Amino acid sequence: MASSNNFSTATTTTTKDDDYDRTTIRKILSTSRTIALVGASNKVERPSNEVMKYLLDQGYQVIPVNPGLAGQTLYGQPVVASLSEISTPIDMVDVFRNSEQAGVVMEEAIAIQAKSVWLQIGVIHPEGATKARAAGLDVVMNRCPRIEIPRLGIVTPAAVEEQQKESGS
Repeated sequence: MASSNNFSTATTTTTKDDDYDRTTIRKILSTSRTIALVGASNKVERPSNEVMKYLLDQGYQVIPVNPGLAGQTLYGQPVVASLSEISTPIDMVDVFRNSEQAGVVMEEAIAIQAKSVWLQIGVIHPEGATKARAAGLDVVMNRCPRIEIPRLGIVTPAAVEEQQKESGS
């Protein structure tokens, strides 16, 4: 499996379009429960594979999206070909596609009424972000939840579940 050290040492270049306050990032990661991961890979050396496993381990429901793997499973989760095939409401669309393709994915996220779109490190699409925000979606670009969750100390669904078990709720 790929080393998580790649994520802990990763850096991002900040531009005007991706200079998010911690409040927006914290809101998305602490309120999201169901995440569609576009560009999911069955190759363990790929960042999308490691991030998917990490998000699952943190207690999120992750729906992998990849037309080439549709019908297969990744970490026990059925892979779908497109966002439109998902019948459950999506809180966050996590995009592992290049910047050029991200605009189409953002339009699909708007169409399925996702609550937010998260573009991974190196993925920036200002026009798509403008459209998504105008449609009411929260948008983060050029960031990785695998980095942001520990950096900001986000309380994930798994942590909430553990706290509830400990308190007997």
